[in-house]
Amino acid sequence: MSDIAYLDHAAATEHGQRYKARLLEQLAPAAGETVLDIGCGPGTDLAGFVDAVGPTGRVIGVDQDQAMVAEAAHRFGQLSYVDIRAGDAHALPVEAASVDRIRIDRVLQHLAEPARALSEIRRVLRPGGRVALADPDWDSLAIDDPDLDTSRAYTRYVYEHVVRNAAMGRQLARLAHHAGLTVRVVSSDAITFVDHGSAEPILRVAAVAHRGIADGALEPTATEAWLDRLAHTPTFLASFTFYTVIADG
Repeated sequence: MSDIAYLDHAAATEHGQRYKARLLEQLAPAAGETVLDIGCGPGTDLAGFVDAVGPTGRVIGVDQDQAMVAEAAHRFGQLSYVDIRAGDAHALPVEAASVDRIRIDRVLQHLAEPARALSEIRRVLRPGGRVALADPDWDSLAIDDPDLDTSRAYTRYVYEHVVRNAAMGRQLARLAHHAGLTVRVVSSDAITFVDHGSAEPILRVAAVAHRGIADGALEPTATEAWLDRLAHTPTFLASFTFYTVIADG
């Protein structure tokens, strides 16, 4: 599955639809306002902003990946009030105090300097504006299997080597506060998968486990047996905590 297809698929899951709808409702963009989506990817979630602000408003999508920028521009380039820009969350290509609503969804976990990105958000947000932040907390990832040692070795590999800021979810409110934003709402959801077929496209357990084997972090024989059991057990269970924060400028 390509990165573009992955983002589209994740947004279409039950959890993806639920939390994205909640963030849009809490952001409450209105006609004529300017909305910024940081890390907009292929434009998966821009349609909700487009519908909310209408042609009298403005929707800005920023992403550092040129392929994502090209796809988002392809999807929305026919709309004069949608502006897709290549850019870095650490140095947003956006004027100061020019945006009414900002969304940054599952991006801070990957950044070298999340605090710097929050400072940039504060810079471009208009007084009285609102921002929605969302990120998982991979340090909470749990996968059930009789071989608890391998399950623990796998989850430890994820939060120590796979995701740059694996505990970002729990840090969102603190980082927003230190950036000078006023935190209004903090929510958490336990994302639970009870079948291997729905979990694998999102968690990519097999690919990550094989990377861990190649890196010498996971024992090959035990890990292959662990993967085989996960793929065939009728009682599959994997879970992690997902956080969302709403803050005002």
